[in-house]
Amino acid sequence: MLLRVAEDEQLAAALADALAGGPPVTPRASDAARAAIRPDLPVTEPGAAVVVATSGSTGDPKAVVLTASALQFSAAATHRRLGGPGEWVCALPTHYVAGLMTVVRSVVAGRGLRFTSPDLADLPEPGERSYLSLVATQLHRVLGRPEQVSRLRGYAGVLAGGSAIPAGLREAALAAGVNVVTTYGMSETCGGCVYNGVALDGVSVELAGERIGLRGPMAFAGYRLRPELTAHVLDGDLVWTNDRGRIAADGRLEVLGRFDEVVISGGEKVDLAAAQRLCDELVGPDAAPVVLLGVPDRQWGVRVVAVTTGDWRLEDLLAGLRGRLGRAGLPKELRRVPELAYTSTGKIDRTALQAAWQDEG
Repeated sequence: MLLRVAEDEQLAAALADALAGGPPVTPRASDAARAAIRPDLPVTEPGAAVVVATSGSTGDPKAVVLTASALQFSAAATHRRLGGPGEWVCALPTHYVAGLMTVVRSVVAGRGLRFTSPDLADLPEPGERSYLSLVATQLHRVLGRPEQVSRLRGYAGVLAGGSAIPAGLREAALAAGVNVVTTYGMSETCGGCVYNGVALDGVSVELAGERIGLRGPMAFAGYRLRPELTAHVLDGDLVWTNDRGRIAADGRLEVLGRFDEVVISGGEKVDLAAAQRLCDELVGPDAAPVVLLGVPDRQWGVRVVAVTTGDWRLEDLLAGLRGRLGRAGLPKELRRVPELAYTSTGKIDRTALQAAWQDEG
């Protein structure tokens, strides 16, 4: 069966058809995503309803095949956790899983779907039970806008995911009266399946050392046209991630970062994700972020540097981080940039920032 390519205005109807057994659908996406999705070739996976591309923030995009049963399970489990079905407002690109799932949930719930701009400038007034899904960057920005915050307070739930939530951001949102729920998941698990550190009903978290595995009916069917990669990640209904984690004393999952965020600098191991969390705590949720990067260096192999759009000085940053970070993890240089690079899903684009650093160096 060939894929149906759907624009935003067609997506809800196309998804309803796909979930009922009709042709699988893929949202219209970038050229790089289409090269992975290959809409010109038939889809052979049984039960396939959607093919969606990963963001490509850590490499080339991959095409993820999601079945109707996985999507329906994910949507129903989300509504149970949030307190019941409701209307969804989409503020994210629908050609990635976080935005796509707002449409899926609205279809499964049989409720309305509204769209708003990524900056939430036209955020609609909530209905009787409205939900919104954001990435951390959007949440950080909107908390400084009283009118939007006032509207957000009326939403039954505001999901925040897509990347690590900076220290203090969730607390700041809750203090502002916003019912924010942090989520963890990926395209291969129909988006978020761990909410506030607790797996959705029917989902389980498994650890192999620090490597996080997510098991449940929300698991994807495989990577399109890439069986060898599928075999490396998918074991039955268990999806192995490239993320590191641990179970906290209260039983909640703590995501520590990605395995590829651990670098060797001057012969010492540096956990960039842990260093970034400490940096976020120092900077605070209300200031312009400081982003730590690992860049190639002849002497160190990799050295840690920092970029920001704010007014931080390197000596002030070091004063706040010494004693909390080892010598190798302390940034060796700080550059101010006019703006940070973000992916289309709102994540910090570290690959682009690293490339820009080397180009300017």
